Amino acid sequence: MFLDETGFMLQPVVRRTWSPRGQTPIHYSWDRRDRLSVISAITLSPKRRRFGLYFNIFDHNINTDAFEFFVRWLRRQIRRGIILVMDRWSVHRSGARRLVERLGSKLCVEWLPAYAPDLNPTEQVWSHTKYADLANYIPNDVDDLADEVMDSLEQTGSRQKLLRSFFEHAKLKL
Repeated sequence: MFLDETGFMLQPVVRRTWSPRGQTPIHYSWDRRDRLSVISAITLSPKRRRFGLYFNIFDHNINTDAFEFFVRWLRRQIRRGIILVMDRWSVHRSGARRLVERLGSKLCVEWLPAYAPDLNPTEQVWSHTKYADLANYIPNDVDDLADEVMDSLEQTGSRQKLLRSFFEHAKLKL
């Protein structure tokens, strides 16, 4: 499984859009600093060749404890050995050390090369969610944003062709 995290702000991600000629679309939003942190993992079943998308939403920045909580939660969902592929962020390194001590042979950790986010298909999940599904979206509050992020990620997780395209974009052979 490939793991990564990102943040979602209450400020909209402004993208190009269509409007009638002479009627420039205007976003009415104000300077708000609230945010959500989301961690997710794309899984690939070795036998069935089926993709899965698992995620958790946090109202605080992802730290080692949140990372460890997520991986232990994934372990209960999958119930098999896990090969965890991720970048070398300090939270990942410290969390991986703890988890390997606890889980032993049930968890194998592989590290992506430094400065190579394009090799992680989960980066495409964030790109799709932010720049396609939630582009130009102005949430009312953090709960509204959490609902939309959850809806977007659930829809993305149910689309096998889309998840496969994330692997193809990373040029990973399946």
